[in-house]
Amino acid sequence: MITNTELEYKGNLYPNHIIDFKREADKLYFTTDNGVILEITVLRDSALRFRYATENIFEPDFSYAISEDASTGYNELEMEETPTEYLISTAKLKILVDKQTLRTQISDLEGNIINEDELGFHWEENYEYGGNTVKMSKITQSSESFYGLGDKATHSNLKGKRVTNWAMDQYAFAKDQDPLYKAIPFYVGLHNNKAYGVFFDNSFGTTFDFAHERRNITSFWADGGEMNYYFFYGPKITNVVKAYTDLTGKPELPPLWVLGFHQSKWSYFPESRVMEIATKFRDLKIPCDAIYLDIDYMEGFRCFTWNKNYFPEPKKMVKELNDIGFKTVAIIDPGIKVDKDYWVYQEGMENDYFCKRGDGPYMRGKVWPGECNFPDFTNPDVREWWAGLYKELIADIGIKGVWNDMNEPAVMEVPTKTFPLDVRHDYDGNPCSHRKAHNVYGTQMARATYEGVKKFTYPKRPFVITRSAFSGAQRYTSTWTGDNVATWEHLWIANVQVQRMCMSGMSFVGSDIGGFAEQPNGELFARWIQMGVFHPFCRVHSSGDHGDQEPWSFDNEVTDIVRKFIELRYQLLPYLYTMYWKYCKEGTPMIQSLVYFDQEDHQTHFRTDEFIFGEQILVCPVQEPNAQGRRMYIPKGKWYNFWTDEMVLGGKEKWVVADIDKVPLFIKEGALIPKYPVQQYVGELAIKELVLDVYFKKGIEDSTVYEDGQDGFDYKKGRYSVRNFKLRGKDDQLIIQQFKDGTFITSYETIKLKFHGLPFQIKSIQVDNETVSFEDVKLNGSNSIELSKEFNVLELTGI
Repeated sequence: MITNTELEYKGNLYPNHIIDFKREADKLYFTTDNGVILEITVLRDSALRFRYATENIFEPDFSYAISEDASTGYNELEMEETPTEYLISTAKLKILVDKQTLRTQISDLEGNIINEDELGFHWEENYEYGGNTVKMSKITQSSESFYGLGDKATHSNLKGKRVTNWAMDQYAFAKDQDPLYKAIPFYVGLHNNKAYGVFFDNSFGTTFDFAHERRNITSFWADGGEMNYYFFYGPKITNVVKAYTDLTGKPELPPLWVLGFHQSKWSYFPESRVMEIATKFRDLKIPCDAIYLDIDYMEGFRCFTWNKNYFPEPKKMVKELNDIGFKTVAIIDPGIKVDKDYWVYQEGMENDYFCKRGDGPYMRGKVWPGECNFPDFTNPDVREWWAGLYKELIADIGIKGVWNDMNEPAVMEVPTKTFPLDVRHDYDGNPCSHRKAHNVYGTQMARATYEGVKKFTYPKRPFVITRSAFSGAQRYTSTWTGDNVATWEHLWIANVQVQRMCMSGMSFVGSDIGGFAEQPNGELFARWIQMGVFHPFCRVHSSGDHGDQEPWSFDNEVTDIVRKFIELRYQLLPYLYTMYWKYCKEGTPMIQSLVYFDQEDHQTHFRTDEFIFGEQILVCPVQEPNAQGRRMYIPKGKWYNFWTDEMVLGGKEKWVVADIDKVPLFIKEGALIPKYPVQQYVGELAIKELVLDVYFKKGIEDSTVYEDGQDGFDYKKGRYSVRNFKLRGKDDQLIIQQFKDGTFITSYETIKLKFHGLPFQIKSIQVDNETVSFEDVKLNGSNSIELSKEFNVLELTGI
């Protein structure tokens, strides 16, 4: 960090020459004459941890971000000393540590510099709060690009930007406004077709400067704590993101209904209005799986209570909703009203569970209920208590999911919008001020909520959604991008934010479709739905102050368009579920930015609009009014237009027709896209047949379909079904092989294959090396056939 020359060279302290080195298994320690210790831990051949101490003392090694299940283990670790440097070698990297300055340089085995310190680690005594402001500066490589950092409302490529991580309630935020609701201090660097990642595991307020102040310098710093960062080498972005996601944790599978369409508003009340909304969905045949209750369902906004005037029989209402296929999701905020007659407040006070100021009084702040105290979710006893509070809501009333809001934490009527910095936290036995705990507060609330919902929904799977998050929150919760605005610009922002969150390890994300603040017109709402159904989390949510935003709130044309795209999402549920399974299993982002999909093509490095849904569907939202199409970039390969089956060649920009009832949508050649029939809600229909849309390719392509019981935890015991398909196409032949795994038995017995782009008329069909008649497989022209789900090899020969 360089603010000006005087401060840089008068206020900052630097390591000097190394006087001692030692190795303890996978840890290497370098100590300087002025008491700086660099600890390098080799986690894997391509993953390293750099940790710096000053005055010869490390802080307690504790992090909320790191998963207990993170992979470790390396194949090679060699050490060499020269007169000027130490050289560490793994099977994939070489790390140079300079003896005079403690600066480091990381190269691949061919000697290409991947990442290199400029000033390297330096620090400054924080005279206002004590401790250090810790800093790191690196050389920006030629043509380097930067991605990640969570839900920043700015261009996907962060080159030339400076951004800050300090979770903030930002109602109706603007483009480029920073900071926002989440703090995810992880970025990906890309240069010379080599990618790496840096995760700065520091929960204080952090800042990242990507060649903003000085065009050849990238730097990051924190207002306290340690300089403690993880380095991941690719060379592919895919390797980097998967390694970071593995380190900070992968989620469990959600119930399938969570991947359906959700409807929310601030607020649906009374009970009759909730039932009216639900009934209209069913009357209009618009699929929907969940309806949300915002803060007005509570008695005076008191958490874990019900307003008996609005909701006299909540258990009965929730059951009636469930009977017609709606799961009910309820909001819970962290602020607990100061009220001696309120049982949650009483328990919190009796057990000393609320946050306190530095001098001892309880932290008080105004939120929706008025004056509130706030639980210290960094205290494990408080998290256990909070989890237990969900018993009535979940086990008795029947609520199926919980939505945590205002947990940055947000406080009204104060300029900082949050707790004073002197508020104290337990931090799991590492007592600290709010300066350190602020960014993790929301995640620890979501963690406590997750434990409670999981306990009381068992044997079903939990569903939690949070507004604020820190790295690792994906282990417990989904999220959305906060209080956006019903504008075309915010449609673009939502697209960028969701892509960035997926590249930052947190894929289960969406936006408030249509905009939370203000009111969209029908065209904007339709275009937002066309994008939102291709985001992992799909929910309409809006402020009650600006009109209605249900699918039927505009005109019949818009209603029909919205229904059409929600139905398409429900058809694609097995594809979406497979995406999520790969995210849980491998850390694969559910949404891929084009640069993630093809980093070798420099045209992808600055694209923001187009994205890959899963691994085989290309989407490009229409993001301006009165458009009958748009120009978009088609990445490498060959793609089928979803609407016309026209084949297009990638690697170039193209005008794509997309009137109000369509969105530019392409399928990768060779893909087998699984589909279910349209359902009004998950579980309405027994799936009688799996449809596979087969897009011909001259060559080889792999596809996968994952299925299980759609809820519950039997999948962890092997009760799942994985169908791996290998397509091999020639001018006059198509072979599809199926490889099955798992013990789950699906409800359907047949698979229907629909062929797109088949270049020949079918002459003969072999199934498992035996010729079958056209009647046996119900051949429909050359468009479709039906097979037993147990087939191993299908061979079509043409003329």
